Amino acid sequence: MQPAPPHAVSLLPSGETTERSDAARNRQLLLDATEALVKEQGVCAVTMDAVAKRAGVGKGTVFRRFGNRAGLMLALLDQSEQKMQAAYMFGPPPLGPGAPPIDRLIAFGRARLAGIEVEGDVRHAADAGQRYSAAPYNVMKTHVSLLIRQAGTPCVVPLLADTLLAMLDAGLVLHQTRELGYTLDQLGDHWESVVRQVTAAAAQ
Repeated sequence: MQPAPPHAVSLLPSGETTERSDAARNRQLLLDATEALVKEQGVCAVTMDAVAKRAGVGKGTVFRRFGNRAGLMLALLDQSEQKMQAAYMFGPPPLGPGAPPIDRLIAFGRARLAGIEVEGDVRHAADAGQRYSAAPYNVMKTHVSLLIRQAGTPCVVPLLADTLLAMLDAGLVLHQTRELGYTLDQLGDHWESVVRQVTAAAAQ
């Protein structure tokens, strides 16, 4: 097995993730306030004024810390990505190490789907761009590719990893749930079915 990356990969430029402890606490306070607003009222409710009021600080503090609304959304997305990476790199099985590769792959998809409602809207608001060449996507792709190889699936591994990850694309999933009426449980069951069908070919 290839060793897991030593730490989660940030979306933010290097140098923006090292802070004094007091600055880190303030940043976390603002991100917690933003996340609560997104979950309770949706991304459209997130303004610099609303975040400042929720966190109990002046609006200028939010602007100084994140620059603008897009910067705030990007920071929230970065936090979400790092939590997810930590879960599948170092967390308990079946999402984390210690379970069979197929079980881990299934758990990975279900975990991504569970957070997609918030992530999809936040990603759009952040307008991060260059998603498929950015580090977080490639960390996920490396993880999925590793599990595919461990399962012994005969395929061009990077292509299959991209194909599977496309099923978890936030825009597509939001369309499937909001416009087509599928539930996340249905999509999770479909993910599991596809993973099992694809990997079953290895045993034939």
